[in-house]
Amino acid sequence: MKPTTLRSALFLRNLIFGVEDGLVSTVGLLSGIAIAGVDRETIFLTGVVLIFVEAFSMAAGSFLSEASVEEMGGGVDDTRGSVAAGAVMFFSYFAAGIIPLFPYIFFSVATAFATSVGCSILALFILGYWSGRETKAVWRKSLRMGLVGGLAIVVGALAGTFVHL
Repeated sequence: MKPTTLRSALFLRNLIFGVEDGLVSTVGLLSGIAIAGVDRETIFLTGVVLIFVEAFSMAAGSFLSEASVEEMGGGVDDTRGSVAAGAVMFFSYFAAGIIPLFPYIFFSVATAFATSVGCSILALFILGYWSGRETKAVWRKSLRMGLVGGLAIVVGALAGTFVHL
């Protein structure tokens, strides 16, 4: 594979992973917290903390894993690719995490919950469509992305329902 193709694949992998995880982790957590009956301000604070911590954690993980791959390949220790991978992961996770959090700024918990879930699932379908646009399976990829992400929302909602103290 050519270096430019490798960089493009690295960028795309981190972008898709960051957006998907930013949407799914954030909406899953917020759904569980909202179903547990927590007030809107606490839900919002929880979401903000999650987005910052997870965006940084995912970026660090991406940086470290890409640096390890570069080192194992015996190539020159060029940290630019690892730093770029981490930056893409951070900003894609952060931006995507705002989508499910945003409704909690303006709406009551019940309305924000429904809006957050709806917007997140729509964003997952769009991400699946966008990532599969070069293939003949674009609708299959859209559906898969939406369904897999939807399962995480269900997990968060179930956790909030059953662990509700």
